[in-house]
Amino acid sequence: MTPALLAVVVLGCGSVPAQEMSEARQAIEAARVAGAEQSAPASYRKAEALLKTAEDMLNQRHFRKAREKAALARDQAIQAREAAQKAAPAN
Repeated sequence: MTPALLAVVVLGCGSVPAQEMSEARQAIEAARVAGAEQSAPASYRKAEALLKTAEDMLNQRHFRKAREKAALARDQAIQAREAAQKAAPAN
């Protein structure tokens, strides 16, 4: 394989989606703290499942797919947190 072709292959695979994974984990933790496990369980479980899929994709070095799933997990966790906050009694 020529160096130019190797560079194209490596660049095409993308980089490790560390930021996206971190954001997804933080969003899920924020949802948990807000009480989403009880007040928005379906959204919360979906966020966790998406993160698990992202982790699996990351372990298989499918970085683009891992990045996509992590972003979806983050968005789902944000929805779960917002639903939990709306469901919480006002103080």
